[in-house]
Amino acid sequence: MRFLGGTGVRVSVLCLGTMTFGKNQWQMGNMTLPEVKEAIKLCLDAGVNFVDTADVYSYGESEDLLGQAIQGVRKDLIIATKVRMRMSDKPNDIGLSRHHILESCDASLKRLRTDYIDLYQVHIWDPVTPLEETLRALDDLVRWGKVRYIGVSNYAAWQIMKALWVSDKHGWVRFQSLQALYNLAIRDIEVELVPLCQDQNLGILPWSPLAFGLLSGKYRRNAPMPQGTRMQGALKDFLPTDWDRVYNIVDVLDEIAKGHGVPVAAVALAWLIQKPGVTSVIIGARTLDQLRENLKAAEVKLSEDEMKRLDEVSARPMPYPQWMIATVGQDR
Repeated sequence: MRFLGGTGVRVSVLCLGTMTFGKNQWQMGNMTLPEVKEAIKLCLDAGVNFVDTADVYSYGESEDLLGQAIQGVRKDLIIATKVRMRMSDKPNDIGLSRHHILESCDASLKRLRTDYIDLYQVHIWDPVTPLEETLRALDDLVRWGKVRYIGVSNYAAWQIMKALWVSDKHGWVRFQSLQALYNLAIRDIEVELVPLCQDQNLGILPWSPLAFGLLSGKYRRNAPMPQGTRMQGALKDFLPTDWDRVYNIVDVLDEIAKGHGVPVAAVALAWLIQKPGVTSVIIGARTLDQLRENLKAAEVKLSEDEMKRLDEVSARPMPYPQWMIATVGQDR
């Protein structure tokens, strides 16, 4: 368990992602209610108390299934959901306006069958709504008791810092967490976002920790491409993919996994759990067997040498001014 940002709430180092609940519009899963209930039970039995969803996942069906599955165990869970994405063709059913936030929060509460959301996250930047309007609406939701904490997802560092300044200026609640794309194959957030979160005490919640399955062990050098995976689905061109680099990373993951007697995916997840600033890693699964395999990651403790090997094989050149700060600016 780790504290969520600057709050007194503790969440498990693994978080159950629910994008695969229901008939997903990105063809990433179709878990039914019995499977969702079993997934929640598996997580609780494993000590996982954190669940992440979004209104846009299966256009509300993910929240609805989750709401049915948590009846009787709601108090044992920290539930996170999101707002911002388009939910219909109506002109105001999108964005981070006060109108859309308040309407969406009530809709999420109804689908989740609860009277409060533990962590309400803005899903991505809204370039047309003033930050003051967005943050005041979120502050009101906390003051009204509908939301307990707020978080941000997919923001740039300057956007987060500006939002924190606006909140501090007006005495409004602050973001407590950042949900961001982070894995061995895509380490971009280490440049600006990780230092920002550490400085401002925001918890980091990595999504797609296996890079849509690239780091699961399914993809191997000189082997046929597996069929029926996310990389062959609607999101096949979503992630930038340097295949030689991916194969090099998987080679090292495979060696370390054999030494621990665990699946390749568990090592990729364990690497993230042990990275500075990370609070909880969001694991999704298309099947219950995949979920069982991923839950093993919390038991894997990588050595300093194993972490170093993974850091080195997945390293990217450091951009300016980070390389200059690292090499020249340490004299103080």
